[in-house]
Amino acid sequence: MTALERLRKRLFPQAPQVNEPGGPADRAEEETLRARLAEDPNEVASFNRLAQIVASRAAEGHEGGDLQTEADDAVWALAEEIAQSSRAWYPLIELARLSIDDDRDVALRRLSTAAERDASGVALAQGLAMLRDAGHAVDALNLGVGHWRPREHVVDAGRQLVQAAVEAGRTGEARRHLDALTEHPDQETVAAMREELEARIALADEAVQAGQPAHFSPNTGVIDVSTTSRLRQLLRRGSEASE
Repeated sequence: MTALERLRKRLFPQAPQVNEPGGPADRAEEETLRARLAEDPNEVASFNRLAQIVASRAAEGHEGGDLQTEADDAVWALAEEIAQSSRAWYPLIELARLSIDDDRDVALRRLSTAAERDASGVALAQGLAMLRDAGHAVDALNLGVGHWRPREHVVDAGRQLVQAAVEAGRTGEARRHLDALTEHPDQETVAAMREELEARIALADEAVQAGQPAHFSPNTGVIDVSTTSRLRQLLRRGSEASE
């Protein structure tokens, strides 16, 4: 599944339909959503809802051609419009998601800009997750190394970076990034996820030592079903050792 197909599935569980032109209520909702995004261009729910509206409108009265292409182009144009704000990072991630399969370099530049625009690290975390989901673990690792600030960014940014390192087959780097999370002020959240991350690293190490391929899907970044029982064993072992 391409990045564009994943975005379609998320925004449109069903293919966009040709509808009657939107009435005053639809126009009013669009104006409200645009006002919200003017205040906060990274409000995900508003962006996604507005994307649905503009995509549906693009299909209104359309004759011939590909309705889905019209909808995709409308979402692309919306993301480019909102991304003009110097505070916008979420639209940049959506543009990167749309372009990662066709123009990887441009997509990575967009993700880098998104990370630079957000001091909290949420944009970085979402960018890393997007790259991992698209099967670009090495690119995610490089992006994270270039932008991650362990003390300042949300814990999820560090978690995404550790997982990207594991999926890239670089367990040594994964351990270093996991250790760097000890600098984060929210150690309660770090502790809650540390056990699972350590188990994932151990599982990847076992695969390398056995001369086997990584235990993670290159397309989804999700651990393979066949290895979940082994992961549970490692987690259980860690729990018993801590008691």
